[in-house]
Amino acid sequence: MADLPPPSTLPSLSQDAQLRVLDTLFEPSPELHRLMIPVLANQSFSSYTSLVDAVGGRMSALCAANSPTDRDVLVGILGSHPRLGRAPANPEHLSELSKKEQAQLQTGAEEQAEKLRELNAEYEAKFPGLRFVTFVNGRSRDVIMVEMRQRIERGDADREVTETIQAMCDIAKDRARKLQPSRM
Repeated sequence: MADLPPPSTLPSLSQDAQLRVLDTLFEPSPELHRLMIPVLANQSFSSYTSLVDAVGGRMSALCAANSPTDRDVLVGILGSHPRLGRAPANPEHLSELSKKEQAQLQTGAEEQAEKLRELNAEYEAKFPGLRFVTFVNGRSRDVIMVEMRQRIERGDADREVTETIQAMCDIAKDRARKLQPSRM
C-alpha cells in the first residue's frame, strides 16, 4: 500500500481495504482483523493516531480480560510481528514496511546475526507465544540486543505484553506518519 486513505473514510471503505490499512500499520493478523472489523466498520477516526490508540486499547483490554480465548487472540496478534533481524519463512506474509524496517538488522557481521537469532530464541522460550518487538527507529543491532538481554533477564511476562503492545503502536504511528505526513 503506497498511501493510506484519509482516516475519516475508513468506515466507508470495503472490508478488504480496511484490512489492508490494518496490515500496513501493524502486520497481517487474522486475530487483529477479527478484533477490529466491527470497530473499523462503525467508528470514524479523525487521525491515524486515534485509530492506533483504539487498536492499542483493544489489545490492552484483551490483556486484562484473563480469558484463555482473549489471551489466544492477543498472542496471535503479538506473534504476527516478524522476528527482529531475521528473514521470515514466508516473506509474503511480511508487510513492505516491515521488510524495509528489518533490512538494517539483517546486514552486518554474521556473528552479530547469529547472536540476534539466539536472543530471539531465548526470548521466545522465556515468554512463550510472544515475539520480541521494539520500535527500532534507527537504533543499531548492538543497542537492540542489549535491550533484548535486559528484557529477558527482567523476566516479567505481563510487562512484556504491555511493552509489546506499546511498541507495535509506536511502529504503527511511525508508519502512518511516513505514509500520511500531512493528515495524521
